[in-house]
Amino acid sequence: MEMNLDEKITENLRFEIKNSGKKITEIAKAIGVRQSTVSQYCSGRSQPTLATLSKLCSFIGASADDILEIKKD
Repeated sequence: MEMNLDEKITENLRFEIKNSGKKITEIAKAIGVRQSTVSQYCSGRSQPTLATLSKLCSFIGASADDILEIKKD
């Protein structure tokens, strides 16, 4: 069964957070949200706004293009 875009974003976000080596608590503090909010992003119960995604990507050193699966030709 193929994943929908929200599921792919959740999976990619979870992967990038894990690979960053940073704890959810430090990510939450750095991007100005609660720890539970970051946990919701990782579980797929919630998606970050674009502004929050930008902060998160900058903090963990990830590409928003990779998380959102934006392909460049």
